[in-house]
Amino acid sequence: MRGLFVTGTGTGVGKTVVAAVVARGLAAAGRTVAVFKPAVTGLEDGGEPDQALLRRAAGSEQSDGEIAPYRYGPPVSPHLAAELAGEEIEPARLLEAAAAAAAAGVVVCEGVGGLMVPLSPGYLVRDLAVDLGLPVAIAAAPGLGAINHTLLTLEAARAAGLDVAAVVLTPWPERPSRIEVSNRETIAALGEVEVAVLPQLDLAQPSTWPTEWRFSRG
Repeated sequence: MRGLFVTGTGTGVGKTVVAAVVARGLAAAGRTVAVFKPAVTGLEDGGEPDQALLRRAAGSEQSDGEIAPYRYGPPVSPHLAAELAGEEIEPARLLEAAAAAAAAGVVVCEGVGGLMVPLSPGYLVRDLAVDLGLPVAIAAAPGLGAINHTLLTLEAARAAGLDVAAVVLTPWPERPSRIEVSNRETIAALGEVEVAVLPQLDLAQPSTWPTEWRFSRG
């Protein structure tokens, strides 16, 4: 399986944005891109759902079900959302759907919450990442708390044998504060990892996104 697994230090730290930009960049480079997310929750909150943004970014023709096999209304952890719906997320179904996506081309997979979020009572997002065997990018907010949250996520990923390609701090301001600069430098040094930055994007205008963006310190 070729591609990237995008996780985060928690909820609302830019995982979908990072995954969308990676997918958009690969597509712009002429690659056939498939996107995948094991579960989407919070659909009742309105707005563009994650699977729709990922599909739009990749220029994919995948259906909602092909991108996200499990989709729920309440904004809760996927294992609880499944329980409320009277079902349980099945790891085998996730792996089958991810393999189908990967068969179409390079796959960009976005996780749910953070690595230690349960998809089902005995199966974490981290377990899925291990089963898929993709390199991992970690999305994190650049402000206060970033060091602790990011280093803990790095430790959890590496303890499971995952290959962390980069940390991505987003949204990175035009004029970063001393805290944000220090956070970037400290995470890179203590985590021994590339720390890329991604600015605030207009999600409605993919044509304005950086198509040549790469994981790098510059």
